[in-house]
Amino acid sequence: MTNKELISSIIEKLDYIKPESIPEIDLYMDQVTTFMDSNLKDSKRYNADKILTKTMINNYAKNNLLPPPLKKKYSKEHILVLIFIYYLKNILTINDIQTLLEPLTSKYFTASDGLTLEEIYQTVFQLEQQQVIWLEKDVLRKFEKAKQTFTEEEDEEKEFLQTFSFIAMLALDVYVKKQMIERMIDELNEKKPAHATKKK
Repeated sequence: MTNKELISSIIEKLDYIKPESIPEIDLYMDQVTTFMDSNLKDSKRYNADKILTKTMINNYAKNNLLPPPLKKKYSKEHILVLIFIYYLKNILTINDIQTLLEPLTSKYFTASDGLTLEEIYQTVFQLEQQQVIWLEKDVLRKFEKAKQTFTEEEDEEKEFLQTFSFIAMLALDVYVKKQMIERMIDELNEKKPAHATKKK
């Protein structure tokens, strides 16, 4: 597989769990972990990696990222929150995720009228689908730029150095965006009411 094919194959796997595929009935913890693993298995780096475990779910609840289950059962809203956590935990701390999710879970988790958590989830993840073509073009542009570096080196060294250049460009992109996200989360924390900050 060439690097271009690799990039395309990764981009093609950028999908999300559609709300309609989430069971309407409440699930026990084992059913939740099975559902998440079967739907997100393509995102695992190694086969032995775990998408979600009982310990993770318990820790999320303990850190107020996830509302407690009702009679040991988890609703569709619980699963939506767990999907958000799954993607966010790769780049953000537990505290940062809590800052982002607390307003969602407190206002929309059990919403009976108006905007629902499911509608928020659907809107946010549909944005991802709209960005896929642009994202693939941007990554391929960086790849082509990296191929223009170290062209005078021997083949083996050239390949490594060009790969390093490509990774460095991708890493810078991730770093800058992570810094932006953290700054915005800091601003959210600053805007919190004083009593909410003390409670935390």
